[in-house]
Amino acid sequence: MSAPLSGQTALITGGGSGIGLATALALANDGASVLIAGRSQEKLDAGLAAIGPALVGDAAVGALPTDVTDEAQVQAAVEAATALPGRLAICVASAGDGTVGPIVATSAEEWNRVIAVSLTGVFLTFKHAAAAMVGTGGGAMVAVSSLAGLVTHRHMGPYNAAKAGVDMLVKTTADEMGAVGIRVNGVNPGIIRTDLVAMVTEEGETGRSYLRNMPISRFGEADDVASAIRFLVGPESSFITGVNLTVDGGHHLRCGPDYGEIARMLYSEEVDPRILES
Repeated sequence: MSAPLSGQTALITGGGSGIGLATALALANDGASVLIAGRSQEKLDAGLAAIGPALVGDAAVGALPTDVTDEAQVQAAVEAATALPGRLAICVASAGDGTVGPIVATSAEEWNRVIAVSLTGVFLTFKHAAAAMVGTGGGAMVAVSSLAGLVTHRHMGPYNAAKAGVDMLVKTTADEMGAVGIRVNGVNPGIIRTDLVAMVTEEGETGRSYLRNMPISRFGEADDVASAIRFLVGPESSFITGVNLTVDGGHHLRCGPDYGEIARMLYSEEVDPRILES
């Protein structure tokens, strides 16, 4: 059995569901030990049950409840990953959160919450994982960004700003860490079937605004993104760093989606209706 990631350990934040869990399974299938980190113990338990049968050889899986906005908890997750069999050589920052609402109705608290999880959480994960990898021979890190970092998602201002920040963080960290053998890349998924966007369906107005702007006009699956991440952390991409790879059916070639439908449901009585019109 081919196990190109044998002897390596991966830390995956947001690893209990969605893209993070799909990535954990992909890496385990190729021989890596995996530490999944996330806020929900229930999701982590389900992730452990799913990953266990995929392990190869002496690889192991672990889980640790982690809030990526808390630096001490992120550092603890890195330390837990280093305790698994293998060398910590892979880090995937998949934890994220979002919100829907016009800028004029977005509270500072909501702005700060989204930035803290979706941008600061990636910074903290990269910071501590990279510091650990420097002492173990280098490795590869990937941030799960979004199409929202590239084109506007109307009424998703904090998320747009956070993901644009992640894209630049990827480039800057790649520029700094190449000298010590750490590659850093990102993926920019479009609409992917995950819990985070469960309110968006192909039949709804928002879903249709996605589909009509996608050359490959379908919703993506978590495995579509996990396959790209697996490539970016593996030996096949050893000469690639500082790249933000779109995994979006070509959506970045056109204009972003319109969340006006959802914003109208939430804010129709709070803001000027012209702001919410599609």
